[in-house]
Amino acid sequence: MSTQPRKQRKMLYNAPLHRRRKWLAAHLDEPLLLKYDRRSLPVIKGDTVKIMRGIFRGHVNKVAKVDVKKGFVEVEGAIMTKADGKKVAKPIHPSNLLITKLNLTDPWRRKKLEKGLPEEVKKEIEKEAEEQLREIEEEKTKEQAETEKTEEIKEGEKKKEEKVEEKPVEKKTESKPSAKKTTMKKPSGKKTSKTEKEEVKKQ
Repeated sequence: MSTQPRKQRKMLYNAPLHRRRKWLAAHLDEPLLLKYDRRSLPVIKGDTVKIMRGIFRGHVNKVAKVDVKKGFVEVEGAIMTKADGKKVAKPIHPSNLLITKLNLTDPWRRKKLEKGLPEEVKKEIEKEAEEQLREIEEEKTKEQAETEKTEEIKEGEKKKEEKVEEKPVEKKTESKPSAKKTTMKKPSGKKTSKTEKEEVKKQ
């Protein structure tokens, strides 16, 4: 194993994902440290975390995303605005985080934590995992209900639009007055009436 910085950096950049995953570990809070008898654990989505350094120092929220390839974590609420006005999650390195509550929904993670612990602690872990699973199920049911409501509203609006389109637009036909053809009789040049003769004399 080389200690040269250039070789260490090369190892970090070219490392496979299963190795990088282990490097994304954060320290546990003091009560968790005493409970699980561990200093640190790899961060996963759903862990409650406290940011220890940077602009968002002191911010406590759940982990929204873990980018293993880039080696950064996104925390809910830690958002920054770009120059064009777009809001983007701030990427944070796991070394700047402190885990305050673990996500115990993963059975593999539970088994790893339970190794070498007393039975009382194991029972507590299982209870906490059951509570977290219930909360997740409740959130899913709420989301499904909301999506169903929105779909019903959209369907109702579509039906109304279809009904409006189906109704024929009645065109009011205005009855035009029938124009009678008036045939003007041309006076014959030979025969002239008495009235016409009198008018000519007056002129």
